[in-house]
Amino acid sequence: MADNKTKLFSDFPPVSTQEWMDKIVADLKGADFDKKLVWRSKENVVARPFYRDEDLDNLQHLDVLPGEFPFVRGVKAQNNSWYVRQDISVKDVKEANAKALEVLMKGVDSIGFCFDNKSLITEKNLSLLLNDIDLEAAEVNFSSPEGGYKNIAELFASYVKSSDFNSSSVSGSINYDPYGRLLCSGKLCGNDDDIDAGYVKALIDATSDLPDFRVITVNAKHLSNAGSYITQELGYGLGIGSEYLAKLTDAGLSADSVASNIRFNFGIGSNYFMEIAKFRAARYLWAQIAKQYGAAEANCKMIVHAETSKWNMTLYDAHVNMLRTQTEAMSASIAGVHSMTVLPFDKPYKPSDKFSERIARNQQLLLKEESHFEKIVDASAGSYYIENLTDSLAKESWKLFLDVEDQGGYLVAVKAGSIQKAVKEAADDRHKFLAQRRDVLLGTNQYPNFNESAAKKIEVKNGSSCCCNADDKLVETLDFGRGSEEFEALRLATESAAKRPKVFMLKLGNLAMRQARGQFSGNFFACAGYEIIDNLGYKSVDDGIKAALDINADIVVICSSDDEYAEFAPLAFEGLKDDVIFVVAGAPACMDELKAKGIENFIHMRSNVLDELCNYNKLLGI
Repeated sequence: MADNKTKLFSDFPPVSTQEWMDKIVADLKGADFDKKLVWRSKENVVARPFYRDEDLDNLQHLDVLPGEFPFVRGVKAQNNSWYVRQDISVKDVKEANAKALEVLMKGVDSIGFCFDNKSLITEKNLSLLLNDIDLEAAEVNFSSPEGGYKNIAELFASYVKSSDFNSSSVSGSINYDPYGRLLCSGKLCGNDDDIDAGYVKALIDATSDLPDFRVITVNAKHLSNAGSYITQELGYGLGIGSEYLAKLTDAGLSADSVASNIRFNFGIGSNYFMEIAKFRAARYLWAQIAKQYGAAEANCKMIVHAETSKWNMTLYDAHVNMLRTQTEAMSASIAGVHSMTVLPFDKPYKPSDKFSERIARNQQLLLKEESHFEKIVDASAGSYYIENLTDSLAKESWKLFLDVEDQGGYLVAVKAGSIQKAVKEAADDRHKFLAQRRDVLLGTNQYPNFNESAAKKIEVKNGSSCCCNADDKLVETLDFGRGSEEFEALRLATESAAKRPKVFMLKLGNLAMRQARGQFSGNFFACAGYEIIDNLGYKSVDDGIKAALDINADIVVICSSDDEYAEFAPLAFEGLKDDVIFVVAGAPACMDELKAKGIENFIHMRSNVLDELCNYNKLLGI
């Protein structure tokens, strides 16, 4: 076959798209194709059940190679390597330096130094902080919640020069992002009206000899951490970048100097394929924007740092966070980001320790050194599905970007509160989907470990994803609560209660139905941290009632088939109603008849789990 260059399956006749559709429609047996098999995401992206080569025909971004404008396939042509970053809080410069040197020996090649306060930013302290760090082998990034970025830029450039490093080989960034800060603290940095162009010019001038050191940051990750949709993170993030370009070029800076000094920080969510497409679409759109401002194509590259999202991290069953961050890291690495931070799994409840930091580092190192993700540039290229997702996300995000421009630009939109309102609505929708279990956070709203306690392990409360604080806010800020926090509050309330409620499964009749509904009910009430008392079933209602009373159950859930509920449920209710909360598992056809007999509580697939459990907590006095 190899010698004759015979193609696989060449003996089989081609199958047209219409033939596939005819077969699918036949198999659906009258069911609606669009309702059954076509998925519309929260981002208004339509995903069909299958794609073919012809679905690539009208896409505009396919005729470029990696490293070529508009960079949809990445800014790197030779490999897919990325920097493994770990952030270090700088409270004591010697301790921060020692930690940096330690982690640099363990696989990290990018450090993010976050100064605890700007008084630490001195020439002596910076020298101590960077002592023995090879700036040509590892990139360094600086953040300071109190500002002082001009001082950092000048001192760092001076240190590089005095230390005889090759300035063209030194890379990193400064986290100067007044518009991003506005969403976190409600204030701009040092200026209540707009970005200070003179300050930015000073940053650019101070680091002019460092071509790979960027001094302006677009923290679109704040939107992700606030629960935004992917299109919002992308569209509004592009709006921030465009606003920087507009304001700074209007102030006399060249488009090339501004564009070549911007770095984007994106979050990484759990929607695996959508996240791959997001980064590809982001590079494509940013290249178009920067070019319109007059930047040379070489300066239209979007340099992206990616950080795993805080939104879907959980307090309970926290080790599942490692599974979430692993798939997130896979998305970002396949998509070709410049650098990446994997947050430690214990981030929601305590300062990270050596174990959690080691795991977070090794998650990236496994992708690099064992799975070889760094070898192949744009591995997803040519995938009919991902190429179409890239195109769809680009179009939907572009609509949001244009909407912001029509409002007068990003700053006008933020001051009017329209961006915050849109993100809050998205977060509220996502909370609702979690409450209804239309979205799943494993271990929180589905399959929880009801024997786990978490109150004692909480050392810190992680709210805002930004270090900024302000007493006099100019605009409404984003809410950085995690998706799981409402369920966690429910369970923490249960933990602090005087008595932990017991939920007894009263299984009767049809074996398959009672087992299925027993499992569903146990999973349902375990989300509130109640103790679940399960069993194989009882021969009679009286036997089940006796067992429930013997263990002093607080809630009894009858689990049977719809047909048998008409007989079993009234008998069980009459025998228990003065002693326990009685619940029927399911939504049987006889529900109205059961309600007429005084049975009020039903749990089923359409229940809002969070609201129902909050109600049971109230009934139990929790």
